[in-house]
Amino acid sequence: MVLLAAFLAFGLGLLYRSDGGKRMNYLVAVSGGIDSVALLDMLVREKKHQLVVVHFDHGIRPDSASDARFVEGLAKKYHLPFVTKREELGDKASEDVARTRRYAFLREEAKKYNATIVTAHHADDVIETIAINLIRGTGWRGLAVLDSPDIVRPLLTMTKQQLRDYAKERQLEWVEDGTNASTNYLRNRIRKTMGRLPEVNKRELLDLYRQQKALKHDMHKEISPLLTKNETYSRYFLTHIDCLSAYEVLRAAITEAGAPGPTRPRLERALVAIKTAKPAATFELGGGVALQFSARSVVVKTP
Repeated sequence: MVLLAAFLAFGLGLLYRSDGGKRMNYLVAVSGGIDSVALLDMLVREKKHQLVVVHFDHGIRPDSASDARFVEGLAKKYHLPFVTKREELGDKASEDVARTRRYAFLREEAKKYNATIVTAHHADDVIETIAINLIRGTGWRGLAVLDSPDIVRPLLTMTKQQLRDYAKERQLEWVEDGTNASTNYLRNRIRKTMGRLPEVNKRELLDLYRQQKALKHDMHKEISPLLTKNETYSRYFLTHIDCLSAYEVLRAAITEAGAPGPTRPRLERALVAIKTAKPAATFELGGGVALQFSARSVVVKTP
């Protein structure tokens, strides 16, 4: 128990170092599963921040409404505000669609409460997500996963088993998502395979993850001074630096303008357009993002 407590203190310590020790508003995403139930209990016990419990019901399972009621009961148990939303995505909804809708809801609520989103992602989630990206084909960014600047994930140093140990020690109750056993989802198939992966390989993946995430942050520091407030950039500059650097500057310019980061193929097409488009032309990048050209500059337009 002492060792487990040390792990918990380290994980949650990341949360408190990130906010400078100030008392903050945190929007805690709770599905009702063991991971988020354990996270909520840890945060309540710490008594350091104002917490709001939030639950998103995808409407993928017929019985998913019972999960929302369970989480509402948890919020009442801890005397915390509770917010929920249900959408009828249906049992054919993909993981990507479900994730996009969930985070859209979380970010809406975070604005209302002037709060920071906290999720219960852990080390096993990191490994699974990297594996999925490798299967789909990824560049180096596919290894720097679960690293959104507006979301805090204090349990990334902990394993699923450590969270189970904590939940059992605290005699917590949780619900099991029936879709976790379905082989229709790539993540579930990956999860079964990861169970057979030697621990040394898992540690190597986590080390690589930390290296790539540090690289991503260093790159952001280098690129930030190049970003503009009016989303206007020099075509000459973008076409005379090397392609890899141009892709990163373009990606940062687009995310700075408020749109999701584009895929590598879209960035490649965008750079070709920057090199060849005529003045007054517009290039549709996808996702509502467009590039508008003059003779010397390109303007990033987002929805």
